Amino acid sequence: MASVSEQLAPAGHSPTDAELAVADELGKQMVRFMRVVTRAKSQISKAGPDGIERAAYAILFSLVHDGPQRTSRLAEGLHSDISTVSRQSSTLVQHGLVERQADPEDGRACLLAPTDEGLRVFEENRRQRGRWLATILADWPEEDRERLTILFDRLNTGIENFDPQHHSSTEGDPA
Repeated sequence: MASVSEQLAPAGHSPTDAELAVADELGKQMVRFMRVVTRAKSQISKAGPDGIERAAYAILFSLVHDGPQRTSRLAEGLHSDISTVSRQSSTLVQHGLVERQADPEDGRACLLAPTDEGLRVFEENRRQRGRWLATILADWPEEDRERLTILFDRLNTGIENFDPQHHSSTEGDPA
């Protein structure tokens, strides 16, 4: 299987009209997807089942998947303001989902880490999301569900690895 860098067109590649038309339609569908997911989340409610602001779950997700981190690293990884991450992480600490630990590399600093209760809440939210998606995709053939997952992963990897510095033909906001 080709690596992501091999799958991406070279820096000097000029997209054809057909490639641009497909990319434009994909862009429209991506914006639509982000809107319907946002709407679905707001219909569920701003607060999750444990009374935690939905936005704070992104912090918990990062801590579970990437391990203990400083607030500054979380803010950078979440592309968020450090004061927002600090406020949301304080709420998670107050609810016992996250704890502060001494940074082994610098005892003056602290790391945020999920607690056992935080892991439980994370897993419960993951199961709820899985049930929601399984319900939505229930009438899809298994092959389509699997293919969607593969293509979604490929798209996410391409976006994560894309370096606009090496692709001067991209300008503006990708959304």
